[in-house]
Amino acid sequence: MTHDPNPTHTLLVPGAHRLLIKNMVCPQCIRVVREDLAALGLHVHRVALGEADVTTDTGAAPDWEAVRSRLQDAGFALLEDPKAQLVEQIKTLLVTLIHYPPPGPRLLNYSDYLAEHLGRDYHHLSHLFSAQEGLTIEKFIIRQKVERAKELIGYGELSISEVAQQLGYSSPAHLSRQFRQVTGLTPTEFQKLGPASHDRRSLDALI
Repeated sequence: MTHDPNPTHTLLVPGAHRLLIKNMVCPQCIRVVREDLAALGLHVHRVALGEADVTTDTGAAPDWEAVRSRLQDAGFALLEDPKAQLVEQIKTLLVTLIHYPPPGPRLLNYSDYLAEHLGRDYHHLSHLFSAQEGLTIEKFIIRQKVERAKELIGYGELSISEVAQQLGYSSPAHLSRQFRQVTGLTPTEFQKLGPASHDRRSLDALI
């Protein structure tokens, strides 16, 4: 079994094996995956959303069946098909940018970002994603941004304008249009429902 290295990150340990893992959507997932792989006797050198780098005592490949089974028991999946791996990398990059953004200005050009980090033409990535997922990358981005907006609104600490700005919208009206398309409500209407009524689906249900 072979796993193609993710061009987003260079393997830091010679001879390490990169595992691409589906359904890793939060920092808690990173901890669980790290603990599960270590429990199999693997040396875990790095774990990030969607991937992990491991080695074995002998330098041989991991017991893939054991890894597959352990991850499945924890609600994850070891990705082995190259197309599925690439689609998951797209999702991971977008989820990280939208829900766990780095400090600094909000990224606005997602297509250039994906092409640069994955080393592929964006049109190729877009076609593959649509074929595999049944929705476009653009719609996936909107879905994630709306879910993040619901979370920020639920905190009650930011105005709608501030939420729109934080998510890179050109205006509160732009956020409101997309928010209503997805939820059937405007951000203000959603906010008035109160925390008890906030139906924010878990990230793993969205990817």
